Amino acid sequence: MMPTIFFLLGLLLLYLGGEALVKGSVSLALRLRISTLVLGMTVVSFATSAPELLVSLEAALKGYTDITLGNVIGSNIANIALVLGLAAVLFRMNISLQTKKISFPFLFLSSIFFGVILYFCNGISFWIGVTFVISLVIFSTLLIRKSRQENLQIAIGKDELLAEENQSPIYKSISFIIVGIILLKFGADYFIDGAIVLAKVFSVSNRVIAVTVIAIGTSIPELATTVIAALKKEESLAVGNLIGSNIFNILAVLGLTALIKDIPLLDEQLFRTDYLLMMGLTIFLGGVIYLFSKNKISRIEGVILLVFYIVYIIYTISFHMA
Repeated sequence: MMPTIFFLLGLLLLYLGGEALVKGSVSLALRLRISTLVLGMTVVSFATSAPELLVSLEAALKGYTDITLGNVIGSNIANIALVLGLAAVLFRMNISLQTKKISFPFLFLSSIFFGVILYFCNGISFWIGVTFVISLVIFSTLLIRKSRQENLQIAIGKDELLAEENQSPIYKSISFIIVGIILLKFGADYFIDGAIVLAKVFSVSNRVIAVTVIAIGTSIPELATTVIAALKKEESLAVGNLIGSNIFNILAVLGLTALIKDIPLLDEQLFRTDYLLMMGLTIFLGGVIYLFSKNKISRIEGVILLVFYIVYIIYTISFHMA
């Protein structure tokens, strides 16, 4: 009974947190003269990646580095296949020019570099963590500067922008973001606590729990934020949050965790199966962005992503229990 209560309470807090985070983020983007896409890829992405960071850090400190790596890889898979797939089925998801020129290429390169490190170094060391964090700081700084210099247009008109500035002081925008982050954190905690207890009934391994239950749980903030952003017609924030979150999962979550404790690759299956699937999904997303339905993610592509994720989860659990 208690796990079910934690699960439902977690979902409620995640919804409320996503609502507050989107409201504060859009308002802050207006005040800072940057696009909602850029804010989604920086502030919002870091906020929604906070559960992954907390779970991964705690797991690494306790010696469960297969959970640390599995959580990041599984969350990136869930963000593309589950979150983006579901959002594309429910809403029209437009792809911005900045996503095509800067954000996705950086995600692709980060994912490739992550795989190379796992293959040749068999884990994430302190100095690799330093490299990850520095790369993320440089990328975020350049992204924000470019957005401010170009003064990208946002979804509402200039007159509304001025009215919004008069009505929403910057401290109020930041307060919404902070409240949203806090609610997402506790919501994720309750959700994960309930889900792990339920999952352990089936006696599955740390890797399987990490890439399924924990990954889905820590991706719930992205799901809540993306759906709410799409409902509010902030497609740039929705897509930017997902791509930015995958970048943050690799460079920030693993990078910051490695600064405190090395992350060895204990379960080879994480690389041979889960990482390769993550990379395959990233390539598929690139095909959607550049080759297939250009500038948007169609409902059919969303269905394909969702079906893939369901098959992946069933295969992962069935293979372990076989």
